[in-house]
Amino acid sequence: MSLYEASFRVRHECPYREISEHYPDLTIREWYLSDCQVIEITSSESPSEDLLDEIDRLGTILHRSVDDSGLHVVTQSCLCSLEDSIIERFEEYNCLYQPPTIHRQGWEHYSVIAFDERDVRALLNDLEADRNVDVLSKTAITEQEIPHSMLAPVDQLFDDVTERQLAALRLALESGYYEQPRKTSLRDLAEQTAVARSTYEEHLRKAENKLLTNAGQFLRLVTATSTGNPLKVDRTQQVEGTAD
Repeated sequence: MSLYEASFRVRHECPYREISEHYPDLTIREWYLSDCQVIEITSSESPSEDLLDEIDRLGTILHRSVDDSGLHVVTQSCLCSLEDSIIERFEEYNCLYQPPTIHRQGWEHYSVIAFDERDVRALLNDLEADRNVDVLSKTAITEQEIPHSMLAPVDQLFDDVTERQLAALRLALESGYYEQPRKTSLRDLAEQTAVARSTYEEHLRKAENKLLTNAGQFLRLVTATSTGNPLKVDRTQQVEGTAD
């Protein structure tokens, strides 16, 4: 099975894109977290007062420095609705978004991974209907390691896992429940909490199920270029081994 990686840039109305167009020395990197956006702004040039004022309006400043190496700012802002957003379009076409989005010189740069080249082609055709799209590269990934950029974002792995389920999972992990041989039991773990064993086990199983479900798309990508099934029994070797 092959994977396909596509990199492209788009133009449409967006405050980050507009700032990067007005200040061509800027690079803006945008990450979507579960409840906010984190923006990193860098430039090798010293910023003007007008630029600093525009940055102040983007959100809460978490870090700002201006020195001989230039400008470095990290901001946090509320997460605007992603309904009908470009990120949702990626999901509609079975394309896995690779953060961050990079805004540079008036363009938004994106990278996605897909199992089928037709999905990438359909996604780009859809985007071209209402955006100026410039395809930078489309590459088949075959018989090679998945790039490190495919590492799963933590917020996606733990999406929809409740605080109680996370607490149950952490207690089990830190107590050696997942080691071989196990260093504790469900009864012992439950006794360390204020809930019954059945309740604790329910929290733990739900956490495990959600975590594995969320990790599923990344697991399929990591194993997509593998040849054969290492768990499948080779009957020929088994017979030969018996004969020996």
